[in-house]
Amino acid sequence: MLGNLGSGLDPHVERRVTWLSLLVIVAFSIFGLRLFQLQVIQGEALRLRSERNRIRTVRLEAPRGQILDREGRPIATTRAAFSLQAIPAEVRQPDVTWPVLAELVGGEAGALRERVEKPRGRRRFQPVDLVGDLSRDALARVESHRYALPGVTTDVRPRRLYVDGEFAPHLLGTLGQVRESQLKTRAFADYRAGEVVGQSGIESLLEAHLRGRAGGRNVVVDVAGREVEVLEEVEPEPGGSVVLSLDWDLQEIARQAYRRESGGVDRAGAVVALDPRNGDVLVLLSSPGYDPNDFVGGIDTATWRSLNDNPRRPLHDRVLSGQYPPGSTYKPIVAAAALEEGIANAETRVFCPGHWKLGRRTYRCWKRAGHGWVDMQKALVESCDVFFYEIGRKLGIDRIAYFARGFGLGRKPGIGLPQEKAGLVPTTAWKLARRGEPWIGGETISAAIGQGYNLVTPLQLAVATATLANGGTQIRPRIVLRRTDRDGRILEVTHPEVRGTAPVALEHLERVRDGMIGVVSSPRGTGHAVAVKGLEVAAKTGTAQVVGLQHTEDLDEEEIAEHHRDHAWFIAYAPAKAPEIVVTVLVEHGGHGGSAAGPVAGKLIQAWWDKKQAALAPAESPTLEDGSPEPVVTADAVVEGEGDRAAN
Repeated sequence: MLGNLGSGLDPHVERRVTWLSLLVIVAFSIFGLRLFQLQVIQGEALRLRSERNRIRTVRLEAPRGQILDREGRPIATTRAAFSLQAIPAEVRQPDVTWPVLAELVGGEAGALRERVEKPRGRRRFQPVDLVGDLSRDALARVESHRYALPGVTTDVRPRRLYVDGEFAPHLLGTLGQVRESQLKTRAFADYRAGEVVGQSGIESLLEAHLRGRAGGRNVVVDVAGREVEVLEEVEPEPGGSVVLSLDWDLQEIARQAYRRESGGVDRAGAVVALDPRNGDVLVLLSSPGYDPNDFVGGIDTATWRSLNDNPRRPLHDRVLSGQYPPGSTYKPIVAAAALEEGIANAETRVFCPGHWKLGRRTYRCWKRAGHGWVDMQKALVESCDVFFYEIGRKLGIDRIAYFARGFGLGRKPGIGLPQEKAGLVPTTAWKLARRGEPWIGGETISAAIGQGYNLVTPLQLAVATATLANGGTQIRPRIVLRRTDRDGRILEVTHPEVRGTAPVALEHLERVRDGMIGVVSSPRGTGHAVAVKGLEVAAKTGTAQVVGLQHTEDLDEEEIAEHHRDHAWFIAYAPAKAPEIVVTVLVEHGGHGGSAAGPVAGKLIQAWWDKKQAALAPAESPTLEDGSPEPVVTADAVVEGEGDRAAN
């Protein structure tokens, strides 16, 4: 019957049915083969790929190691912060997402879009940081709208916290996202785009130790990208800690003294305190400062502009990078050189009428009426310029330079930070090579009192003062005492390092040091106002010209524009016979060293002395309420008491 029915079809229709049947068979064969390929041949690979689509790997940042002061007090630590991120591949409606998100967090839609659409080396499935530190209110707003913002995520991350923001920002340094140029270097081979790294200071110097090791977790996410379940987690490992030589108490005293002495406003300048016995840096203050907390989550444009455009240059590290003429603080080195070379001795006297002539030029002493007959002791105590004009002329610039280098000037102090400068100790060869001009005698006269081409950093001058104070041993300044792991186990201890010896006999250094004691102890001393009760202090004041003397010599200080006033220096050490602390203070445009910089040094030395005396004082015995001494329980007494109880 079927055959009869089929034979009755039109041949044209029969051909169509045949071709249609073949087409159906081919189609189902293709579907079958594809199904076999997907389920059998590629089944395992596609299953894993599917798992990855619903499972997201979240990176867990490691807390950075702590930075502590010499007594173990935290200077930089870690706190929890809420971060906002976006995964470019999962943002479905960017024209809606960015304006809404900007309104929720108080940002700009264009800036958010630019961050995500310019991933700077990231793949599109990697999260891009949008806000590093969300407030709790902003976090609540974002979380309440997460269902409508696919691709937007929030997380809790460890965030660097500088306990007292302006404690020592130039030393501690700043954090920032790793730069694209850094990612191309071997040192950052295992870093990823967007990771926060140390960009300057201690944070950069010890980045590898402080960084720690990141962890991660695999989480199941829904269609909106929200976490549903945590499958597995690897905890991050915190970075190791660093113990610095800084003394929190003394650093804070220096900051407060600097502020009080300038009418409540931090003036520009620097304070350094060293232990001349081992090079420990006790105080390192560059003023004005800034708050490194502003850099941790990415500094905003307004804050960066306010810092960068500030005429007082708060970002400039005056301690390590600031280079200034040393003024009269250079005189002890010239005096030591003259004694060693036999140019002068204890009996050498020079008459100071208030000026000194070389050829047709007249060089003035700071005291216009003159000092009369002056020997080396009086020249140091009263800072007579004329005396040093004379012995400087006899020494010559090259011999002065030789001794200056012996005290550590003219080269980097060696603290290890990249911003430290070498200053300048001029010589005849230097001027000929640099300027193509011969050295002239008048330039030696200026150099002998720390003017002319001479340049030092405050840290260099502190090292030179420490070399003089400790008897001629030049020690590298030490800022890192030790490094420990996350459990507090010591990994490395930094030992004092001798860099050289001043080419001056101890007896000659002693004579110079006697003169510096008189600077404070003598009623005529320029540093007499810095005396500390119960402590013998040695010191030297200095005034470094900013503009030529002819522009300001007939004006009172208050008549001179502040930016044309001289820089004020003060160097000191104590106790004078067995030094344990060296202090160097610079006040930019402060005028006279004794009045502007001296009080800061005096307060710092007084604080150090008080702290030392308190540490040496015997602890008071505890008393009971009736005033009688509390009995001391010893281990023997405890054992004996237990024996009595057992016997009873």
